[in-house]
Amino acid sequence: MLEIFDSHAHYDDRQFDADRQVLLAAMPEEGVIGILNCGSDWKGTLATFELCREHDFLYGAVGIHPGNAGEWNPQVRDRIGEMLEDPKVVAVGEIGLDYYWESNPPREVQQSVLREQVALALERDLPVVIHDREAHGDTVALLREFAPRGLRGVLHSFSGSVEMAREAVGLGFHLGVSGVVTYKNARKLVEVVQAIPLERLLVETDAPYLAPVPFRGRRNQSVLIRYILERVAALKEISPEEAARVTAANARRLLGLV
Repeated sequence: MLEIFDSHAHYDDRQFDADRQVLLAAMPEEGVIGILNCGSDWKGTLATFELCREHDFLYGAVGIHPGNAGEWNPQVRDRIGEMLEDPKVVAVGEIGLDYYWESNPPREVQQSVLREQVALALERDLPVVIHDREAHGDTVALLREFAPRGLRGVLHSFSGSVEMAREAVGLGFHLGVSGVVTYKNARKLVEVVQAIPLERLLVETDAPYLAPVPFRGRRNQSVLIRYILERVAALKEISPEEAARVTAANARRLLGLV
């Protein structure tokens, strides 16, 4: 049985309302040894904080997604700072930049909120979980600025080029590989997986989204990471067991769980 560490999920999402606790309780028997549940809006961050304290194998990342940057205020900042003192909260995220949706807050607002959350991570020596959609240039600029100050983390559901991947890894970051790697049109991500050392890759579901083939379009969940691991293993010409072992070790090391 593969040992799975899902480095990015959203079990607070309403798609899990009907069976959340039953689903999570069964996961250790399916080989799931760890899950990082990531907050996105304020409600999700509060739910993540509670969830990660209910299951030994589930850990929390708390933060405000760029699409929800309008929720950020001093009270939210202070409360997130308090959450970061809990030993089950091991990262700041999901934070970042998203220039894809015109309905998102203005870029300058996203950038300001991101910087404040990066400051929280640096203050507490915690990794960040970075969302980057159609914002590669500004994301790389942020890494260049803050990595020398000790910022570390993962570029979640990586969608950039091989050149960007190499620069991010050179700055000490990990790359999150999602179910997209199993899609027929996933040429860029396939090239990234082939080019980047396995020791810098994490595997993730982004559950309930981005289910891998053959479950594309259905609700995703951590057990399905085995299909991502099989694809990564094929690209790296190693066994799925080795891919699982190394990516799980990468996640535990990044999150301070070793």
